[in-house]
Amino acid sequence: MTSLLDPAILFFLFGILAGGLRSNLEIPPQISRFLSLYLLMALGLKGGFALAKSGLTSEVVLSLSAALLLAFGVPLVGYLLLRRFLNGYDAAAIAATYGSVSAVTFVTAVQYLDNHGVEYGGHMAAAMALMESPAIIMAVLLANLVRQRDPERVAKGIPNPPLGKILHESLTDGAQLLLIGAMVVGLLVGPSGEAAMKPFSVDLFKGMLAFFLMDMGLLTARNIGELKGKSPWLLAYAIVGPLVHAAAALALGVLLGLSKGNVTLLMVLAASASYIAVPAVIRHAIAEANPSLYFGMSLGLTFPFNILFGIPLYSAMAQRFAIG
Repeated sequence: MTSLLDPAILFFLFGILAGGLRSNLEIPPQISRFLSLYLLMALGLKGGFALAKSGLTSEVVLSLSAALLLAFGVPLVGYLLLRRFLNGYDAAAIAATYGSVSAVTFVTAVQYLDNHGVEYGGHMAAAMALMESPAIIMAVLLANLVRQRDPERVAKGIPNPPLGKILHESLTDGAQLLLIGAMVVGLLVGPSGEAAMKPFSVDLFKGMLAFFLMDMGLLTARNIGELKGKSPWLLAYAIVGPLVHAAAALALGVLLGLSKGNVTLLMVLAASASYIAVPAVIRHAIAEANPSLYFGMSLGLTFPFNILFGIPLYSAMAQRFAIG
């Protein structure tokens, strides 16, 4: 319950309430975009400063390796499961959405750990960046296999979307590049740069996050209707899937001996679902998929679940089982 009394979380709940009441409260898209870029830049700087202090340790290598393993494993297993009750295109799109990550969920988890005095590695921001693209790549490859077996497409000679263009879009997403660039800047400037940037990357962070989460609450309330009439199996997957993914990340983190804070963030990354980067690419790369499924599930159910209940749960599990 104490986690719900965090100002940022309360603003998220307020946004849901305002959206549910059909208020005309609205954050202009340009402001919302700026807030998301600010949070990623501040997070990247923080990660770079931390890496400048710690250097390349075994914990860093193991954490990034675990992140990559999850980035390929989660969408593959998700696709094989979803394919049992969905067509190949929808299964691939949802698998990509849940195999990728939510930057806002990760940022909120970082703030949660800071509030509770739990230490974690700044390199986990790099883990988030690494987990962004593999799910998209795998989903596009899986969708192409489905297309090759689609008799109607074969008969009409419809070509597959150019894979090179899709890979370029997924690997050069502006938000992802900003995160990596800010991390490199933080790594290069070190402690002196950290002191200079503190008013920007630390002092403003909490307020900016609260403002952005209010906007996300509004967006969640206005998109929850996308789930009306959808299969109960899909609604269950939107909650149970992230819990299973988090459990896999917990087991992997414990096996590798990662620290409690890093295990928590690894669980958050595995449990989160993208609702910005992946849907933007998938909408064009897998046009046959239904956007209301993967977007409605990730933003309408998984995102609020993780923000309100998932992050405290994952942290508690990491504190209980992680030994690092």
